[in-house]
Amino acid sequence: MAINTRQNELAIRFRNLHIPGQPLVLTNVFDAATASFIANHPATAAVATASFAIAASQGIADSELTLSQNIQSVRSIAASLTVDGLPKLPLSVDVQDGYDIAETIKEVIKLGAVGCNIEDFNNSTDQIRPLPEAVNRIELALRTARDLGVPEFVINARTDILANGGSIEDAIQRGKAFLEAGACTVFVWGGPGGRGVSREEIERLVSAFDGRLNVKLVLKDGFLTIPELKQLGVARVSMGPELYKAAMRAFEQTANELLNVST
Repeated sequence: MAINTRQNELAIRFRNLHIPGQPLVLTNVFDAATASFIANHPATAAVATASFAIAASQGIADSELTLSQNIQSVRSIAASLTVDGLPKLPLSVDVQDGYDIAETIKEVIKLGAVGCNIEDFNNSTDQIRPLPEAVNRIELALRTARDLGVPEFVINARTDILANGGSIEDAIQRGKAFLEAGACTVFVWGGPGGRGVSREEIERLVSAFDGRLNVKLVLKDGFLTIPELKQLGVARVSMGPELYKAAMRAFEQTANELLNVST
């Protein structure tokens, strides 16, 4: 295996940003414009996409987003970040359930990405994948990345078990298995509708995963803030589609104000 030195160094840089208690904060992007803004913000250490927002910007549901549609958007995002053939900052791609895992990893690495999110929910069957299958897919993703010269490729392994009737114990079991398979961090999805993951659940997850936990920030009153998540010892905080939703609220408000004035 020949190592793609520059891209692997970017992957190492990305991996090293995941520090329990000093979390990497990702303000997830969904197009070239948002990627350019975030990449040029002084507080940004890495760029990550949000599949929900990418899908929504194309007028479809997250579960309907195909690999080709996802990659098409990521291509423009990566191009807006590229300097001398690679993104100037580590780029991580939300690839949902991974589609065809090997093909997906080939595509995102081709675009210069050094990490991705992979879910254990199967969008084709609307069911959680059996744990051995989910683990095998993470191992295949990492093996493919190694074969392509990026052995330090970073996987944020998401489990949807808590949002699909499972317990926090189930989430811990899955998360530990994903970490053993080579994932860098585990993202425990609390479910749609703003449930989130509670402080008590985060405390248990941080303890079980030695801090290697990703938590999605919820921009609503009553939810944990970045300083609070930092204090709890998580390694990664992502905003998912929160900025997209905020942008759409501002768009709607401004449009309504203008249209109401003109009528």
